[in-house]
Amino acid sequence: MSEFDVSAVDLSGILNTSAEEKAKQLPDPKTFHLLCVVPEAMEAYADSDVGILKSSQAMHYEEVLTSVLFVVKAGPDCYKDATRFPSGPSCKEGDFVIVRPNSGTRLKIHGREFRIINDDSVEAVVEDPRGITRAS
Repeated sequence: MSEFDVSAVDLSGILNTSAEEKAKQLPDPKTFHLLCVVPEAMEAYADSDVGILKSSQAMHYEEVLTSVLFVVKAGPDCYKDATRFPSGPSCKEGDFVIVRPNSGTRLKIHGREFRIINDDSVEAVVEDPRGITRAS
């Protein structure tokens, strides 16, 4: 089995682009899916008066197992089924939502973690997610 030749792929068009161009590279969710970004974990523990910093592993677990996501884009069929959503949409683009940890399809785009979740995965909307953590 031959090894993949990394030099055969030209990434300069992706890596040397502006933030606006990178934003255009976000996937468009299809059907009833939502594209969400995982908020970055805070470096210090929120309840620490002396500024105790988290380890990189603790920050990684916090981001991977987060139950808070930010809705970036909604697919064209989100919340269209009136029998499943009689009260209307659960959320909209720009909302912070509460979901189950590990919900959706995880992917990294330009170093940021995104999730593609189903519209019925949203359990709540929160105005300010700071201070919300998973119960252990």
